[in-house]
Amino acid sequence: MTSRAVEASRTVLKSIDLSAGYDPEQTRLMEERCILVDEEDNALGAADKKTCHLMENINKGLLHRAFSAFVFRPSDGKLLLQQRATEKITFPDMWTNTCCSHPLDDFEQEKIEKDQLGVRVAASRKLEHELGIPQSQTPVDEFQYLTRIHYLAPSDGLWGEHEVDYILFLTADVTVTPNLNEIRDYKYVSKEELKAMFEDPANSFTPWFKLIARDFLFGWWDELLARKDSQGKIHAKSLAGLVDGSKVVSMV
Repeated sequence: MTSRAVEASRTVLKSIDLSAGYDPEQTRLMEERCILVDEEDNALGAADKKTCHLMENINKGLLHRAFSAFVFRPSDGKLLLQQRATEKITFPDMWTNTCCSHPLDDFEQEKIEKDQLGVRVAASRKLEHELGIPQSQTPVDEFQYLTRIHYLAPSDGLWGEHEVDYILFLTADVTVTPNLNEIRDYKYVSKEELKAMFEDPANSFTPWFKLIARDFLFGWWDELLARKDSQGKIHAKSLAGLVDGSKVVSMV
């Protein structure tokens, strides 16, 4: 039986004119090409971000590859959060993990699947683009891959997400120079501070961040803090082998 994602990748997909009503830079970025996948994360081809994020196409089953990066400060184990800019076309003004984006079909290195190299390269690139973090501070080999989740989340009726999302942890002291077209605010939080943010109705959060926090993040964070080195610092690489990341975890 053919999967819905495979069928969607072969059909005529809906598009939309973004020339009016959206931020010009965010409109330009919607022309970048995501990697289409099936429910088991097998690559099927490519389509632009605009096509991938329209709910009309998502409802047909169209699915693409993504990553969610979590950057922790080694000295105190706090997590760097960002608040998405008002200019963002999908999920504007929402708090989320450090960086969430896509490996692109436009870059050959980001299509490399062995050892999750493509998503690691993309994570380093986007941490610089969104938060101004120099790539020298986010070495590709220092990202710890944990697992992949398959989730679906509408945004505003027109737009949404349907992704196989790679979860990456990184521990690093980073210099943040925010791109204000991408993020409007950022902060470091402890586990307790993040839980308090979730309980405050004034805050809104991206759906993938809420899913990851609910089912995975806090347990992994506990493990990270429990595995401090002799100097009291945490290391993302200490979580190697904690999770069986060989299968896609379905959350749809």
